Amino acid sequence: MRLTDFLPIFGWLKTYSRNDFHGDLFAGAITAILLVPQGIAYALLAGIPPELGLYASILPPVLYALFGTSRTLSVGPVSIAAVMIASAVNAPEISALQQPVQSAVILAAETGVLMLLMALLRLGGLVNFISHPVLTGFTSGASILIVFTQLPPLLGLAKLPCVDSLSCYTDTVRTANTATLITGFAAVLLLILFGKPLTGLLKKTAMKPVWITAISKCGPLLTVALGATAVELWDLDTAYQVATVGRIPAGLPRLRIDAIDPVHWRLLLPYAALIALIAYVESVAIAKAIAHLKGEKIQPNHELIGLGAANIASALSGGMAVAGGFSRTMVNFSAGARTQMAMLMAAAFVALALMFFSPYFAAIPKTILAAIILVAITPLIRLQNIVHTWRYDASDGIAEGVTLLGVLVLGIEEGITLGIILTLVSYLRITSHPHIAVVGRIRGTEHFRNIQRHDVKTWRHLLLLRVDENLTFANANYVEEFISDQLQRQPDIKHVVLIFASVSYIDSTALEVLESLNDALKNLNIRLHLAEAKGPVLDKLHKTDFFNHLQPGKVFFRTQDAINELA
Repeated sequence: MRLTDFLPIFGWLKTYSRNDFHGDLFAGAITAILLVPQGIAYALLAGIPPELGLYASILPPVLYALFGTSRTLSVGPVSIAAVMIASAVNAPEISALQQPVQSAVILAAETGVLMLLMALLRLGGLVNFISHPVLTGFTSGASILIVFTQLPPLLGLAKLPCVDSLSCYTDTVRTANTATLITGFAAVLLLILFGKPLTGLLKKTAMKPVWITAISKCGPLLTVALGATAVELWDLDTAYQVATVGRIPAGLPRLRIDAIDPVHWRLLLPYAALIALIAYVESVAIAKAIAHLKGEKIQPNHELIGLGAANIASALSGGMAVAGGFSRTMVNFSAGARTQMAMLMAAAFVALALMFFSPYFAAIPKTILAAIILVAITPLIRLQNIVHTWRYDASDGIAEGVTLLGVLVLGIEEGITLGIILTLVSYLRITSHPHIAVVGRIRGTEHFRNIQRHDVKTWRHLLLLRVDENLTFANANYVEEFISDQLQRQPDIKHVVLIFASVSYIDSTALEVLESLNDALKNLNIRLHLAEAKGPVLDKLHKTDFFNHLQPGKVFFRTQDAINELA
């Protein structure tokens, strides 16, 4: 094994140039500008101290840069992982331990260990078991949950003392803090203006696209700076009770892991498994999208190593679980990042901010961090996508809708599990009812097509059936029943030809069904034949005595050969 196979960083370092450095330096600075407020905001979203989000923004990107295969994926705290951490920390059996920080660190450690174990077992293909509709439904449902969790800090509302009466909600709304509300909505407005309106305005100038990206992505940092300045100037925290982040410890985190409590780790393991799965799926999806734009390739199984190492590094440095973030990755890419050196620089900038500027973070209003989360998360709510999916495939649309509702009604873990189960059930239903076409020959040609779609020639004593699926235990009986039904409709049939052009595999159960079908047809004085069977299928059948049982039925190379002899 080459060193670059284990440490992809040495692959791109060999050809690293000064131009790459300039692009990575600029992109790293812009990404860090977004990473600092997001790290604080997502930690608060998870219900843990803000420094855990900043700690998770330093060492994890470094480890991913060493082991990851995507050159532009931005690894760090993300909203979906944050809300899943909050769900785990607030679970009754976990919250009873009254150790939210330790729980978050253990979740990061377990997430990393599980990812490395998945890599060892070569389970990179596990990503294929979560369909895109289920992932979209989960993301939309989780985003809606995040919106509702951020309304209280945005408006300065007190926590709900109850949930079973309308008066409870109306009384809580009356507790809204006017100063907090004004600050929060001003932040939302500023962040929105820094989005499409400012970008559209700057595009009308002769400014370079990379500078347009840089300016438009400074919105979160500018909003945070203005909010902290307002708190200092007008004493918003003491005079008007505007909640702020509070003191964040200065300096870099110490590398350590808290004492391992087997009970604590066991209770958190199911939550960590789900975080590992979702974090991996989301990260690989983002990495693939960016790799496609750049004409590069990623290695899904190796991504497990990179993400696993990043999460373990986060745990060792006292941080929260991490994954690839879509918004930061797109900013990193748009700002001109060439390699993971951009994220190494971003991590360095965050480390410098912790070392020298952490006292300034204390005055950041929580309402502004809630505004940053809301503006970032709202585009992920794609309710209309359910309608589009439904129109194309009803079963996928149902899975997407049920996943969303499951997340909202049952919870994050239950919702995604329900969606995956529905997807697998739908897949099994489809594979157990394969498409089988009764075909005929298009006149004047040797092409055979579905009699229900084309004007074709058929023969009264000849039944041509094209099976468009592999034959397995799940669908073999359906194929047998389909043939029996066709024979009842056409009593004059003397020959049945199964066209296996789309069949690549026949399992032992399906083979037994074929043999049983052949015996039944012989009793009816009907011959069974095969046509266009693939080499691997014929090789497996030759290992049995199927062809001896098939006689006097034959195997034809082409369907036309069967017509020439049997018609």
